[in-house]
Amino acid sequence: MTTTWRKSTHSGTQAGSDCVEIGRLPETIAFRDSKDPDGPKLVMGRGEFTALVEALKRSSFELR
Repeated sequence: MTTTWRKSTHSGTQAGSDCVEIGRLPETIAFRDSKDPDGPKLVMGRGEFTALVEALKRSSFELR
């Protein structure tokens, strides 16, 4: 199955504007590095992704 990969418009279009890209599939969300589109992807279920976003909104992570 193929997906359309997207990245933030804030990352720009110039050289050196590499960013994390996100692809949506029916049951999963996938992430990849735009510098290495054929490299490994991080894939998670939609429920897991929603939980991650909600945790980030609540600042549930201790950043160091």
